[in-house]
Amino acid sequence: MTWKGRQRQLPGAVSGHVPPRSDSGDLDENSQATLLSGWSGERGGPAEPVHVEPGRAPLCGVVFSSPHSGRAYFTDFIQASRLTPQALRASEDAYVDDLFRQAADFGATVVSAVAPRAFIDVNRAPADLDPVLIEGASPRPANARVVAGLGVIPRIVAEGVQIYDHTLPLREALARIERWHAPYHAKLVELLLCARRRCGKAVLIDCHSMPSGAMASSTRRANGPIDIVLGDRFGVSAENRLMDMVEQAFVANGFRVARNAPFAGGYITERYGRPAAGVSAIQIEIDRGIYLDQTRVTPNAGFEVLRRSLRPVIETICRLTPEQEDADLVAAE
Repeated sequence: MTWKGRQRQLPGAVSGHVPPRSDSGDLDENSQATLLSGWSGERGGPAEPVHVEPGRAPLCGVVFSSPHSGRAYFTDFIQASRLTPQALRASEDAYVDDLFRQAADFGATVVSAVAPRAFIDVNRAPADLDPVLIEGASPRPANARVVAGLGVIPRIVAEGVQIYDHTLPLREALARIERWHAPYHAKLVELLLCARRRCGKAVLIDCHSMPSGAMASSTRRANGPIDIVLGDRFGVSAENRLMDMVEQAFVANGFRVARNAPFAGGYITERYGRPAAGVSAIQIEIDRGIYLDQTRVTPNAGFEVLRRSLRPVIETICRLTPEQEDADLVAAE
């Protein structure tokens, strides 16, 4: 790929922290250590664009999604970026897939992204192209996230640090969408349709983590800061009783929970949450400070504690069968 030198420079790209490279332009030793998976663009890469952990027990009607935990920082992406892999990881919901993979033990399927969020955001609409970054993208009115640089091909990572010092051609953006975004959503559609056929209803749990500072200006509970934010698009994307049950499962296991503020659900929750059509979608945001060293982006001592604490919550969610929610609904099997 030949992105650099062919596209115009982005305005303001010289601002922000740029982690070190060697005099030769290569990544320094510490940065190389964070390159978790090498990929050389069109010359190869992971065989599958999405990872699927199938249910290992009798299948239930729940699908778990982890769209921002991908950590395959491809070689060509690193070379095209002005940042090191460590800096790019500021946008990653690090290890959320590992926290929720245990849902497969209770019959749920777990879908997780392979490509990192900084490369392509599968929790955005495919039309959310940022005309500031993408040469040839339509200058149509964009939503606030795209304007901020957080489109389907992100322009920035956390705290507004720009990923590139140049624009990208439209063909590159469309290629990323075809290779990584479309298969993720095709898999979600397939699994949700199967779950609905099998159980009469399907539930999508979209799993994320939030920087600890995200709750700094939000209401705190009397007994401490919020651990979990549940989002149902303010009652639109999930049945109310289901949302109540999920919240109760977290509270019963010692978590402090808020609803819809500051996160009510993104593209995945909005797109798939259709309770009237038999599919409910709920977004979960976990405070990263509970389980992650947010500077080094490595699990801290609380990681295993959190994973164990989540297990009964996940089991309860997977047991929320249609029969429990609606006695009049007969499961397909």
